[in-house]
Amino acid sequence: MINRDLIEIFSDLARDKNVERSELGTILEQLFLYIIERTYGDASNYSVIVNIDKGEIEIYAEKTVVKVVEDPLHQITVEDALLKEPDLEEISPGDPFVEVIDPRVFGRRMIAHAKQFFSQRIQDIERQYIYEDYANRIGEIVIGEIRQIQRDNLFLNIGFAELRLPKKEQIPSENYRRKDTVRTVIKSVENTPKGPDIVVSRSDNHFLFKLFEMEVPEIEDGLIEIQSISRYPGVRSKIIVYSHDRRIDAVGACVGMRGSRIQGIVRELNNEKVDIVNYSEKTEVLISRALSPAKPMDLYIDDERKYCEAIFKDDELDLAIGRGGMNIKLASQLIDYRIDAFGEKEYEQRKIEQNTLLVEIPNFPKKAAKSLQAEGVNTISEFQAKDEDNLLKVKEITENVLEKIYDSIQDFIEKNRSDDEADDDNPDDIDVPKPEAVEDDSAIKPDVKEKTLIPQSKEAGNIS
Repeated sequence: MINRDLIEIFSDLARDKNVERSELGTILEQLFLYIIERTYGDASNYSVIVNIDKGEIEIYAEKTVVKVVEDPLHQITVEDALLKEPDLEEISPGDPFVEVIDPRVFGRRMIAHAKQFFSQRIQDIERQYIYEDYANRIGEIVIGEIRQIQRDNLFLNIGFAELRLPKKEQIPSENYRRKDTVRTVIKSVENTPKGPDIVVSRSDNHFLFKLFEMEVPEIEDGLIEIQSISRYPGVRSKIIVYSHDRRIDAVGACVGMRGSRIQGIVRELNNEKVDIVNYSEKTEVLISRALSPAKPMDLYIDDERKYCEAIFKDDELDLAIGRGGMNIKLASQLIDYRIDAFGEKEYEQRKIEQNTLLVEIPNFPKKAAKSLQAEGVNTISEFQAKDEDNLLKVKEITENVLEKIYDSIQDFIEKNRSDDEADDDNPDDIDVPKPEAVEDDSAIKPDVKEKTLIPQSKEAGNIS
């Protein structure tokens, strides 16, 4: 009866941990081998068979029959063997003998100690179940309840599983409280000594993709495809959509009737603005759409380098760049092109600068200019297209000379720009009074800008 009672006790523990009965038999077999090893010091010649359905536990010890026992764990005398198995007709020294062990010989105290081992094995199996389950669900949306809030992590509970939402995977503008329900996407799953580390995210691009997939049936059905996503989590996102069915408007389907579909996504993302861009095979059209809400006047595109210079009206440049360069950077990431934005006047000035001959630049080293001309380098733009290693291979070009060249080009560009600013402030048709004398002549000098070889736009979006 003790066998069935033991199985019921451990079955209740396993049931609480959601462990299947088939696994329970294996755990109990390992459990009794653990008890035997703790009792005798060795369990190599023991076998345990557990029948959960019948409530039976059978323990066998394989021994060798001998005349005189020197190792009680592995040997047994003829007399003891016949005493344990009276039905044996003949047995002699050297014969194998299988002794049946009653589980009760281990005592209830030892079995109580074994519960710790049993609990550990149950926990290991439970962790393995959780790992295998979530490892197959990477990329899925899950909903969990916040159990613990730490400085760098939030911990969510879903059933028996614990999920970790790191600080970098959170939407910065959101505030979280214990017991809040949070929707996330499973980003990665790793097995660690402490159990499965399930990392979830709300800032990952795939989270936005899955939200669109949930809200827009045409995406789930494959009629509309999201080709690219770029995000500033909680602030702004851009996505490119493409319809495989000409009858379906990809942008309209994602927005929904009166914005019903996109509004649900925006609410989930804490009012993150989402720009939906219709795909085009024409690079110039796609770039122009990606830069929305700004509209470029001209685009100069280098497909080989994946580079674009976008020209805007001077009063629309700030809109094109966006706060902190956000719009231009998102557009760059979205189409995988580097985009530099320029105002109309700034670009015209830059073109003049770039086409200036090196020999016309004041203080430009003359010998270096002749050597560069021999290499086909005549203008500022041609000089800037060369990397430093190649320039140092040119005759008469040393590191010191190269530094002087950089300085002369930079000084030339800065002087041109300061002159243009002065012209803007003092147009020809206005009488400008002479400035009053000042003691410190540095007060009327233009600010010294940081040295840089290539004149920069107000903001450039670089692909990370």
